[in-house]
Amino acid sequence: MGLVEAQTTMSRDRDQDLLYLRSKLTDMEDRSRRDNIRLHGIPENEEGADMQYFLSSALPKLTSLDFDPLIEFQRAHRVGPKHSGNPSRPRPITACLLRHNQTRQILQAARKHGPFQMDQHDIRITPDYSKETNDRRKAFLALRPRMRQLEIKYGLFDPARIMDSLKSSFPCQKQMTVTPDLPTSFVHLADLSPEGKACP
Repeated sequence: MGLVEAQTTMSRDRDQDLLYLRSKLTDMEDRSRRDNIRLHGIPENEEGADMQYFLSSALPKLTSLDFDPLIEFQRAHRVGPKHSGNPSRPRPITACLLRHNQTRQILQAARKHGPFQMDQHDIRITPDYSKETNDRRKAFLALRPRMRQLEIKYGLFDPARIMDSLKSSFPCQKQMTVTPDLPTSFVHLADLSPEGKACP
C-alpha cells in the first residue's frame, strides 16, 4: 500500500471513529434526559415564583391523569433567553420528573390527546431530546407528506427512526427501517406516483 492510500485509509478510519463516538455521546445524552419532558406554549410568568408547584398542579389538569403518588420533580425551569417584547413566543419549560413511569404516562397522553388547552393556549408536551436527535427527527418532516400521499403507513420511533409498512404499496417489500442520515433507501419514493406502485 502506498503512502497516499495509507493516509486515505487512516483518515477514513478516523472519520468512522468520530461518527461512532458522536453517536455514543448523543445516545448517552438522550438516556440522561429520559425522565425529562418539555412543555411548549405556556405563557411567560404563568408559573409564578415556584415552577415545580405550578407544574404539579397544571399537569394533572392538562393531561386528565390521576397521579398516585403525587407527581414530583427533580428540577424544572424555562429554557433559553427570554424573548423581550414578544409574549407570543414563550420559552419552553423543561421538567425532570422523579418517577420514570409518570414521565411515560404524560408523554403517552400527549401523543394520544395533545395538544392540550390552557386558557385558550395550545400546550404541547414532548420528550426532551438532545439537539442532535431533534435535528435527526426534523429531517423526516419533508419525507412524511410524500409517504402519506403514497398511502404508506409509517411511524416515528425513539429516538430517531422511521418505520414504514410498504406491504400495501409495494407487494415485494414488507417493512424497512430508515434513519435520516441514510435517505437513499427512499429516493425512489420521490419519483413514484400513487398509481405507480411497482416494486422498488
